[in-house]
Amino acid sequence: QRRVYRTTTCVPQELGQIMDPETFEKSRLYQLDKSTFSFWSGLYSEVEGTMILLCGGIPLLWNLSGQVSGRAGFGPEYEIVQSLVFLLLATLFSAVTGLPWSLYNTFVIEEKHGFNQQTLGFFFKDALKKFVVTQCILLPVTALLLYIIKIGGDYFFIYAWLFTLVVSLVLVTIYADYIAPLFDKFIPLPEGELKQQIETMAKGIDFPLTKVYVVEGSKRSSHSNAYFYGFFKNKRIVLFDTLLEDYSALNKEPAEGEDGENEETKSKTKNKKQGCKNEEVLAVLGHELGHWKLGHTVKNIIISQMNSFLCFFLFAVLIGQKELFAAFGFYDTQPTLIGLMIIFQFIFSPYNEVLSFCLTVLSRRFEFQADAFAKELGKAQDLYSALIKLNKDNLGFPVSDWIFSMWHYSHPPLLERLQALKDVKEE
Repeated sequence: QRRVYRTTTCVPQELGQIMDPETFEKSRLYQLDKSTFSFWSGLYSEVEGTMILLCGGIPLLWNLSGQVSGRAGFGPEYEIVQSLVFLLLATLFSAVTGLPWSLYNTFVIEEKHGFNQQTLGFFFKDALKKFVVTQCILLPVTALLLYIIKIGGDYFFIYAWLFTLVVSLVLVTIYADYIAPLFDKFIPLPEGELKQQIETMAKGIDFPLTKVYVVEGSKRSSHSNAYFYGFFKNKRIVLFDTLLEDYSALNKEPAEGEDGENEETKSKTKNKKQGCKNEEVLAVLGHELGHWKLGHTVKNIIISQMNSFLCFFLFAVLIGQKELFAAFGFYDTQPTLIGLMIIFQFIFSPYNEVLSFCLTVLSRRFEFQADAFAKELGKAQDLYSALIKLNKDNLGFPVSDWIFSMWHYSHPPLLERLQALKDVKEE
């Protein structure tokens, strides 16, 4: 794929009507920089993980966690407490070692190509907030999971799976209402033509829409997105302001005296229009609602939970193998948390790669089906133009190596999606 980025310097003939040479070159350089960064950050991650294993970093950190919990008055019999200390120290280590890479990605690569909207202060405040929120969720959930495994008897894997199922459903339910607003501002989409058209389209396909929000994604990045969430009869749609041509802050000149918010986020005025017209936004939403109407969301949840149950079952089979613990430096103890880490992170690694590939193939199939659904709503022409605009706004490179694309792309390449829409567009 890097060779494709390096050598494809001219707009291919089939893209001549879609992409101008300047945008094509910008997207090529952006993806080349991202590819270089991905290679070096991935290499570092592999080296770091290998050194941790070779140097006995996991048992070392476990022993350190025991010392910390011991000083707090919790002896070795309090394994869950020691496990939580271990988890806290491990995530702290990961956050610290990953910080330089995150800084470089945000303030060098994303900044260079015009996507970053954050100041350094905003970045660190955001990172600290994410770490605290993650710990507030991760530690209690882990403690309860370990307790269930301890008291669950021979069928603990069933109870552990049911517990993780409930937790995942609760998190999906509360995320957009209580967690996401901690990081971004959500405002109801103002009354007007776009809101009426969205409500009409939702009603036409029996989508139980209750609210439409606009999120100020432009505070951190100029990338655009849209999604829906909620269970049963309580669905909400969220539109990034960067998706909406009429709402994107990046299309507007900053008003005089508006410096309070700009101290935290750099409102960079672009020379080009960003986002989609109302008709194109509706076409994008037609695609997203197609995922709901065709049951893609439910199918993904079912697949995820079947995989989760299988993993817990295999964990129950393997957890008694002392050789697994010994291979990672645990000769005298077999902590449950360490068993989870060894089996889920290392033993299942080949299986996870195969599963990931299968889900990627399925995801591409779902994307074509959702595009076809938008076609049936009469949105083919608008979706066609929206996909081109979104590709341009996000500097997506439309030429890809077929093996790389097959393995990595959860969405079909732009040209394949446009070709599927082309016949209807021409009509």
